[in-house]
Amino acid sequence: MSSYEEVTFSRDCPVILIPDGDTVVLEAGTRGWITQVLGGNFTLQMMTGRLVRVNAEDGDAIGKEAAPRVVVDSDPNAPVHEEQVWEALKTCYDPEIPLNIVELGLVYSCLLRDLDGGGTGVDVLMTLTAPGCGMGQVLADDVKRKVSGIPGVGESQVELTFDPPWSPNRMSEAARLELGMF
Repeated sequence: MSSYEEVTFSRDCPVILIPDGDTVVLEAGTRGWITQVLGGNFTLQMMTGRLVRVNAEDGDAIGKEAAPRVVVDSDPNAPVHEEQVWEALKTCYDPEIPLNIVELGLVYSCLLRDLDGGGTGVDVLMTLTAPGCGMGQVLADDVKRKVSGIPGVGESQVELTFDPPWSPNRMSEAARLELGMF
């Protein structure tokens, strides 16, 4: 584990158990090792061997700069382009796999719609690598938060589906190369 950065929690901190998706609070003084920092969130391996995710806004608990909360202060009627949404989706990562959900092929569709009274609604249809993955709601919440942070997005919805089921064939070529699946 020497290639990973060891950290000690400076305060009690909520974390998400991987792959269960359950939230627990780790006490100040708990030690672990950062294994992945992607999309602003931190994946840590604990002394028990368990993986946990520390959300970006709690980075200060492990000695990292806490990501500021996204506050959109812009025209709610600003035009939203599909490319903006796809770029936001590319900042969402599976906490166990160092690839974003777009490269993994987890996003099936992204639809923009005009809202009554102005603004844009965004509907994302996505899946998970395995139906029993407890991180589904965590990933869906991450997608919703990041898409909702786009200026002009007045509403976002994320639906999880398993039809059709995900397979490695949905991954981009770059993702397959990254994971050695050529």
